[in-house]
Amino acid sequence: MRVAILGGGINGFSCAVRIQEHFQQRNQPIEVTVLSEDFSPNTTGDGSAGLWGPYLLGKTPASSVNKWSKGMHDFLQELWLSEDAGEAGICLIPVIRVTTTDTPVADFWRDIVYGCQEVPQKLLDEYNANRDKKFKSGLHFVTYTSEPRKLLPYLMKRFEKRGGHIVKQKIESLTEFCENTNYEVIVNCTGLGSFKLLGDEKMYPVRGQVSRVKAPWLYYVLLDESDDGNYIIPNMDTVVLGGTHQENDFNISVCPNDKKFIVEGCNQLVPPLEKATHLFDWVGQRPGRPNLRLESEQFDKQLVIHNYGHGGSGVTLAWGCASEVLDILEKAMEKLHQQKSKL
Repeated sequence: MRVAILGGGINGFSCAVRIQEHFQQRNQPIEVTVLSEDFSPNTTGDGSAGLWGPYLLGKTPASSVNKWSKGMHDFLQELWLSEDAGEAGICLIPVIRVTTTDTPVADFWRDIVYGCQEVPQKLLDEYNANRDKKFKSGLHFVTYTSEPRKLLPYLMKRFEKRGGHIVKQKIESLTEFCENTNYEVIVNCTGLGSFKLLGDEKMYPVRGQVSRVKAPWLYYVLLDESDDGNYIIPNMDTVVLGGTHQENDFNISVCPNDKKFIVEGCNQLVPPLEKATHLFDWVGQRPGRPNLRLESEQFDKQLVIHNYGHGGSGVTLAWGCASEVLDILEKAMEKLHQQKSKL
């Protein structure tokens, strides 16, 4: 069976590795190729901090977000316990998620993380000491970061080591690609690119700007869940300060006002960050959609499985969504086998 994965980001390579290794472990013939215009370090995921943290995605059922998030969390735990943890950029880290609103931090995922508890009032008081807008509640727990700048090259290497193919190619029309290829299965993980590839007008960019600083003494994540909140996420070599969430904003240049909001906001949360060395700023466009699309359709002779519209949760959902793609593929193969058996 020949499978084409369209998209060289974290979801594309998660699907590629998941499908490839599954069939190889069962000694079933499989040839998987990843095709994309860009690869790491030039993907949207490369700029993100890679913190595992599920968010509700519009009309996407919470039960699905929970399932896919757990799939990724289990995968990260497996990697963290392996000798590949360092190469893949996997770290176990304490997280504090707080909010200034009356609505508590969503906790539909609290059974997945380690040691999730309410933030005690004493700690909230410490953070509120020099703030006009006070934090009203929060959760603290332990989970993983998986830096895409390290995880993506690791997955690419793991994929190629097992015979996978990586092709740099820009594909502008899924219909034309299907008409001129002999792949039997095509998995569409093009994210924001699905706007042009499929004409999916539900897709929209969600602009994200961050600053990276050097602060090796910081060993925990702090997230303000408020609409105008900041976040501080340590990676292995840098700390990511964020951020923005600007829907339908096509500007990919660094905005000085956004940088001021990010740096000053994070410095207020953790004052010692004022002495941190600034490294660089980054802007990316998350693939926004009213709901994540994960489903299949038949294109002439090809089975096409769509997996895109992850918003800012691409890393959090990647392996779980890849497992769902594999389930869809296996069910389609079983159905085809049953049809042939009846002939």
